[in-house]
Amino acid sequence: MDAGTDAYRPVFAALTEREQEVLRRAATGETNMQIAAALGVTIHAVKFHLGSIFRKLGVTNRTSAAAIFLAQPGSDG
Repeated sequence: MDAGTDAYRPVFAALTEREQEVLRRAATGETNMQIAAALGVTIHAVKFHLGSIFRKLGVTNRTSAAAIFLAQPGSDG
């Protein structure tokens, strides 16, 4: 997320830059394996990040997290 996307930053202020990237990729339909390969991390790390994202956004699954992400102005969705 860059400075041009400050309009939706408040919802994601608690997320780290890596969590924001994982959420962006998950919201566009990438699998955990695809996210891991693109970011150069393990699938376990992606799952860890997703769990943290779910807790911070108050959701229980990637569909709900993606819906929050995609509902934000400037989310590319």
